[in-house]
Amino acid sequence: MSLDFDSLQDIAQAMTIKGKGILAADESNPTCKKRFDSIDVDSTEKNRNIYRDMLFTTKGMEEFISGVILFDETIRQSTIKGGVSFPDFLSDLGVIPGIKVDAGAKHLSGTDDEKVTEGLDGLDDRLKEYYSLGARFAKWRAVITISDSEPSGTCISANAHALARYASLCQKNGIVPIVEPEILMDGDHPIEDSFFISEEVLHTVFYELYGQNVELEGMVLKPNMVLSGYNCPDQASVEQVAELTVTVFKRSVPSAVPGIAFLSGGQSDKHATAHLNAMNQLLGDNSPWNLTFSYGRALQAPALKTWAGKDENISDAQEAFYKRAKLNSLATKGDYSEGMES
Repeated sequence: MSLDFDSLQDIAQAMTIKGKGILAADESNPTCKKRFDSIDVDSTEKNRNIYRDMLFTTKGMEEFISGVILFDETIRQSTIKGGVSFPDFLSDLGVIPGIKVDAGAKHLSGTDDEKVTEGLDGLDDRLKEYYSLGARFAKWRAVITISDSEPSGTCISANAHALARYASLCQKNGIVPIVEPEILMDGDHPIEDSFFISEEVLHTVFYELYGQNVELEGMVLKPNMVLSGYNCPDQASVEQVAELTVTVFKRSVPSAVPGIAFLSGGQSDKHATAHLNAMNQLLGDNSPWNLTFSYGRALQAPALKTWAGKDENISDAQEAFYKRAKLNSLATKGDYSEGMES
């Protein structure tokens, strides 16, 4: 199945269609090294190619995966068997290739320790190249922290403006932007702090998107869920997370946006699935947007651990990835239950 879209809106809707979600396989080489170190595997270009190939060639994964976010190295790699470029291989499955385009979060001048994402310089030309390589959507991640004095208005506005400039350039080049304002859940803050800051950040992001003439129908939002800080002694229940996250979106995300694809943000794979499921159960058929997943670690962790860098484990690792993708697919419909984990 080759991909043929008439508009940005068609691509965005296909990315967030009910029952499917996005695989985030755009880890930078340093991040990939950390993951590979956990299984005692060298992070070489060859091993990274083998690992991504294992995920992408999992039989039937296209039943649950609508798109894959690639890294610059990965979009130029090919399948182990047949030597088919990854973008072409995925497109033939009906899976949309995407690309991470930001250059990472760097220190934001005028603040103590906050960050702003860089990568706008030369982005127009890079998007043209990525389009020619097969990418039809892109991703840019902003990083915002919560503490007694953070985030500052300076940090929120700088990151929101950069996200909007990126989104505008993507759409100019026929690429759907995934807009990812991630509020990190590191710290001991209660879920109420996450709620208020998430609302403020999203209002600011959509104000900037409007100011840059971004077509909301042709984008996908990739936000954090509203969670307690990971070190908070009072962890919110699954039901609380669902209710507060949905409330934030109802207040701040226009219904013109076709879909919301959550990041997992360090949650366990099971928690990420349960939270997504609870939100879809809460909204039922009355949701203004499709709520789905754009998970990296929460989709890959069982497969990575099972693989452990050994060829003889590839089949079992693919089964683990397929199961995780299937369970998250069920969660996009509110049909997941914890008993399915066994």
